Amino acid sequence: MDMSVFDLFKIGIGPSSSHTVGPMVAARRFLVDCGPLEDVVSVEASLYGSLALTGVGHATDKAVILGLMGETPQGVDPTRVDAMLAAAEEAGELALLGHHKVPFKMATGLLFHKTESLPEHPNGMCFTVKRANGSTVSKVYYSVGGGFIREQGEGQETSARPASAIPYRFDTMAQLLEHGKASGLTIPQMLRANECVKISNEELDAGVDRIWQVMRDCIAHGLDTSGQLPGGLHVKRRAANLWRQANDPKALNNHANDLPHDALHQVSLYAMAVNEENAAGGRVVTAPTNGAAGIIPAVLRYYAEDCHPSDPVTGVRNFLLTAAAIGMLCKRNASISGAEIGCQGEVGVACAMAAAGLVAALGGSNQQIENAAEIGIEHHLGMTCDPIGGLVQIPCIERNGMGAVKAITAASLALKGDGTHFVSLDEVIETMRQTGADMQAKYKETSLGGLAIHVITVNHAAC
Repeated sequence: MDMSVFDLFKIGIGPSSSHTVGPMVAARRFLVDCGPLEDVVSVEASLYGSLALTGVGHATDKAVILGLMGETPQGVDPTRVDAMLAAAEEAGELALLGHHKVPFKMATGLLFHKTESLPEHPNGMCFTVKRANGSTVSKVYYSVGGGFIREQGEGQETSARPASAIPYRFDTMAQLLEHGKASGLTIPQMLRANECVKISNEELDAGVDRIWQVMRDCIAHGLDTSGQLPGGLHVKRRAANLWRQANDPKALNNHANDLPHDALHQVSLYAMAVNEENAAGGRVVTAPTNGAAGIIPAVLRYYAEDCHPSDPVTGVRNFLLTAAAIGMLCKRNASISGAEIGCQGEVGVACAMAAAGLVAALGGSNQQIENAAEIGIEHHLGMTCDPIGGLVQIPCIERNGMGAVKAITAASLALKGDGTHFVSLDEVIETMRQTGADMQAKYKETSLGGLAIHVITVNHAAC
């Protein structure tokens, strides 16, 4: 496997890695691959399957237009998105890749095919440009989770690093454990060696530190921002108010029925703060997706502040390298796309990544790391992806809080054992894949089943 830690952890914007980040990347890539744009007279984008069904709630429409304008998830300013889109719609034209202007109105240039799916993945999209001579160029792309995309007919997406050069190549956890036995290295040490085939140690550390900084900033902004989330459900942001209560001595004294679990309560608030930021279209890190972006930052902050590490910088780096290894295995052998296998592939995988990372940061063995990851996924098996209104809000935000707490529990269980366990990580990942394949499409990010239908039906009945 030649995936990189920076393939799993991408800096982008909310609310969805598969519905926002991926389509933005695909739209921009399409125009770049088209070559010269001077003779292009029109552009059209068609969305299929899950992208069409929940695209508006997930800001896919906005993402596609931004991508056509040349914006990138890591470079676009979240505070300017609405103004940029409004100006383009008012003008009735887009500046393709920021330069060549063509007529464009969202109502006619962006098509939603809600009853059709393309063959290779539920998140399919097709882009077409027409040139002045009447010829057209069309390409189909798939957003396959975590911000990863692939063009129709491409194999599994990977980084550009030559596979043969990687010293500890692994496609399963069993292979990674064997490498560890033979070399005497820990999982983060082996991941570091793999990464340093392509970049230096200093570059790797700077990149990982940057990821952690963006995660910390996201938590901080979420814990300081109140108000209402966009989208029409009128969901209030709760993390900031709950955080103030948690740190107000007067409020603490007035809550006689509060449970004595301040550290875990704060962890859940960290995770919720991140996912409220994500739901508001803010700056987040896919970890491994946007819908599950709060779990790893929350557990990392718990490690840095509550576990009192002697070397937190090294611990954080080991955490993220180890978490990436688990994410790679899940992506390689199952999926991290809610549209493909449900929320078990998002919150479940993020929980496993965080649990394994925490064990590694605390000095656990490779076997204990595997055990923690396996526990994290096992207790999310079968979790559906059923966002109400197609928005990454209910139940997504709270699921991140719960997933973060589960990750700490999984790490604690693993560290208290000797690394032996009955179910292997490879077995539970394969179980997750099969469970996702058996899951009905209405429970996989289409908002056609589960809470997405039941809650709306009940609310309408009450009116």
